[in-house]
Amino acid sequence: MAFSPASRILAAIACALTLARAQGADSLSSKLPLTVDAASSEVDYKSNTIVLRDVTLSQGDVTVTAQRCEAVGGLNADDSRWTLTGNVRMHIEQRGNLSSDRAVVTFRNKRIDTAVATGAPAQFEQNEAATGRVAQGHAREIEYAVNKGTVRLSQDAWISSQGREITGPLLVYDIRAQHLEAESTPDSGQRVHIKIVPPTDKTPGSPQ
Repeated sequence: MAFSPASRILAAIACALTLARAQGADSLSSKLPLTVDAASSEVDYKSNTIVLRDVTLSQGDVTVTAQRCEAVGGLNADDSRWTLTGNVRMHIEQRGNLSSDRAVVTFRNKRIDTAVATGAPAQFEQNEAATGRVAQGHAREIEYAVNKGTVRLSQDAWISSQGREITGPLLVYDIRAQHLEAESTPDSGQRVHIKIVPPTDKTPGSPQ
């Protein structure tokens, strides 16, 4: 099929506009401020460490709350690691939530880069807009990569999504695409297990 010069020009303009929007969005996200709200703080100037209690960290679509946060290097968020403990809760993009006993948040260039949640177990859930269902999972370790928009569940990982329950040594869930990948480790004998859960029939007057 041949395209006219005008069509080619319009296609080039559309492509340029799409690229400009993507670059603009990335530029905007890089300028989003980090806000820290806490009930109290304690600074150790010798070790350049600050301890925050009853703390909330927010940047863009990510909000993290915890009973305690220890930031080595003070509140410098250029390249640092902040350790949060006690009833850690993370609200992440696309209606997702993480809860855990402990989390380590890593910053790169004043932006939240990753959050690694650990617990017995750490838990994840997301309301799926397309299906109206809730995807949920748990593992001893869950890593949320902000730029990729993925959660990586490892060590006794389990996730339930769209009528399927999947267990395995490593599960990676794409929050934006609502896509799940599971990997096995043949050398250790650990394999991926999938269970199809049939829908529950509801009849009038039946218990909910």
